[in-house]
This record gives sequence, C-alpha cells and structure tokens, in this order.
Amino acid sequence: MIKVENVSFHYKTSDMVLEDLNFQVHEGEIVTIVGENGSGKSTIGKLIAGILKLKKGNIIIDDLEVSKKSNNKEIRNKVGIVFQNPENQIIFNDIYDELSFALKGLEKQEIEKRIKRALEEVEMKDLKNKDLYNLSLGQKQRMMIAEVLTRNPKYIILDEPTTMIDSLGKEKIHTIIKNLKIQGYSIICITNLADEILLADRTLILDKGKIVAEIKKEDLVEKAEILKKYGIKIPTLLEIAVGLKEKRNLY
Repeated sequence: MIKVENVSFHYKTSDMVLEDLNFQVHEGEIVTIVGENGSGKSTIGKLIAGILKLKKGNIIIDDLEVSKKSNNKEIRNKVGIVFQNPENQIIFNDIYDELSFALKGLEKQEIEKRIKRALEEVEMKDLKNKDLYNLSLGQKQRMMIAEVLTRNPKYIILDEPTTMIDSLGKEKIHTIIKNLKIQGYSIICITNLADEILLADRTLILDKGKIVAEIKKEDLVEKAEILKKYGIKIPTLLEIAVGLKEKRNLY
C-alpha cells in the first residue's frame, strides 16, 4: 500500500504547489489523479517515486518511508514511473540496451527472461531488434512501460502516458493498463483525458494543490457534476449514462 500523509510541497521559486494531501493506493488498484494544468498532479507522482525530495509530511510505500535515503534503492525497485514524452526518457537507440540498462548485476539469463516478459506485456516482442528511434511515438511509450516492467515493480505511476499519442496508441496502452491490473499491479494514472477516468477504481480530483473530491468508479454517474465543476471533461460513455439517468428521473 502507498500512504500519502499530510504532504505539502513547493518549489523554490513558487508558492505552495501541494497542500496537506492525504490518500492511499491499495494493492491491485488503479487510481487516477485528475485536475487542470498546474494543479500539482505530476508533482505527486515525482514525490512518490522519490524523484523530488519530500519536504513536509510522509509517504510510505509498504513499510518504507520515501524520505529516508537508506530506502532509495528498495523504493526504486518497488515503484516505476513513466512520463508524458517517451522521447525524453530514451537513453539508447538499441532496444535491448535500453531495457537492460537498469538490470546491471543480474545474470544474462535473468535479463533475457525479464526483457522477453516485458515485451510480451506491451505486445512488442516482434520489435525487439528494431531501433528505438524508428518506432512510432506510441510504440516508444509502450517500450518505456516495458522498461519499467523489467524491474518487476509493485507500483506503476503513469504521468499522462497517452497525451501525445494517437487514438490507436491510446487504446493499446489502455489495454496494457487493464491487463496489468488483472495481474495485481497497483497503478496511479495521472491524466486529464476523459476515457482514462473509466479505467480507475477511484478518481482523485486535485484543485490548486488540494484533493477536493474522491469518486469511486461505481459513483461516477451520481457524481459526474463534480468532475465538470473542476473543469474535467466527462467521458462519452459517462455522459450517455448520466443522460439516461436524467431521462428516467423525468418519468
């Protein structure tokens, strides 16, 4: 379980970005964090992954406190993060070199096993011998997810993973997310895309650095107006469900 307790944060040159956040992510759960640009969504992901230094409050991943330097290695093994633009994450042109980079110290047989499994998870095993830079943007993002999976994490943070990708690429990544949940991964999906709300067990709405609402999947129809209130676009399927509910209430 991930526990975020009384977390506040600001950058050196800014006012408070996050203020007194409290939430949990349970094992095998998908949680989406939504909010308008500048609400602090990406900052949360970077704090949980240990990329940004925690200044106030506490984040506990299983029994490990993120703020303790001695836990850094274990946390990196437990938590993987994928960012919005895959091209900013690529180090090597060769796919094998890219996927094996974080696996130094393991036996070659184990490295091969992990890479094979990760590529199968993202439906890219046939592209193993291609150069990364010759892949489409959607394929590159799937490769970045594969890179995270080679480290066998328990928790995966996806920071607006499909914002720059075409509709077909989005569908493929959504399928990957659903399959990872079935396998028991816990996923935090930071997004502003309406359809990704429907992937989640719970949605947290962030506004001006504060969590202003939490909506369970089964309550989305009843609480759709809360999403609209904070500038979050409603998924088409949810709009239809809300419309049908309103019609039924007229009779």
